[in-house]
Amino acid sequence: MQKLVEKIRSSTNILLSTHRQCDGDGLGAQLALFMGLKKMGKNVQVLNVDATPKKYHFLNPSSHIQYFENNKKIPAGIELFIIFDTNDERLVEPLFSAVKPLAKNIAFLDHHPVLKKGPMPSALSWIDTSSASTGEMAFRLLKALDIPLDRDIARCIYTSITFDTQLYRFIRNSPNSHLIAAELLGFNIDPEEIHRGLFGNQTVHKMAFLARALGQIEYHNEGTLAVLKIKDADMFHYNLEPDDSRDVVDMVMNIETVEAAVLFREDSANEFKLSLRSKGRVEVLDIAEIMGGGGHLFSAGAFIKGDYEQIKDTVVNEISKKLSALPKTGS
Repeated sequence: MQKLVEKIRSSTNILLSTHRQCDGDGLGAQLALFMGLKKMGKNVQVLNVDATPKKYHFLNPSSHIQYFENNKKIPAGIELFIIFDTNDERLVEPLFSAVKPLAKNIAFLDHHPVLKKGPMPSALSWIDTSSASTGEMAFRLLKALDIPLDRDIARCIYTSITFDTQLYRFIRNSPNSHLIAAELLGFNIDPEEIHRGLFGNQTVHKMAFLARALGQIEYHNEGTLAVLKIKDADMFHYNLEPDDSRDVVDMVMNIETVEAAVLFREDSANEFKLSLRSKGRVEVLDIAEIMGGGGHLFSAGAFIKGDYEQIKDTVVNEISKKLSALPKTGS
């Protein structure tokens, strides 16, 4: 972290971004640092690959973020380009390729493991896999920069941590998420509003879509593996965004017998967003890497092209082998 702190202090023109189809972790972390760097007098801008999902509009992102998909112009004189919540440059395309030749320094700020099969993050990057969220890292970075928190910054960090820990369920066996949240609550951030924005506010259309989608689950390996395919076109029909597919796989994981789940979101013909989840007894990151993706040990994904049945068979076979090797419950 200290190398990044020193580079931030010595830089004036700073650009912030996160992976495409941003989520609450990367978004909250980058907005928190954006506001903090403004306090330092930095010339800082936020440029994301694509639009922010509607569920995060309580953070008022339109007031702070520009989108590369709408305007391909890159700010001049970038001294430092910081990318949040990924260390895989492929997830920031096509923005990354446009910025790379123009930025003096590039740093990834992330809590995902560095890929064994993929591009390596730059030497200036700060990767901390012990952190439960990128928001925790942004909090520590702001403290190291001696930037005082305020209500807006606190709301962004709380959003980041709450989202990525799934309401503090996945905290990496550390009290840090709760300790940071306790400090943030002192800024009158209205946590109920944030929780409702992240996990509530379900529409009639979305519930109808979920009912249809969940009725199409395939079960494998004696009910321990669930597989589901949804179409982006169907989501559009129900007036939903790609981000809404996250809720589907999370619901599947609530099934008692399921140890792992696979969600295929068909974005176009033979193009899929693959999401892999595990309750912690089998790792799925290595399977995502085989498919050209990444993520966490028990929550990973990839953007893939190819024949659906072939891809599904490969993924199901790989996970089934891992599940079959587990000791039987009660043994």
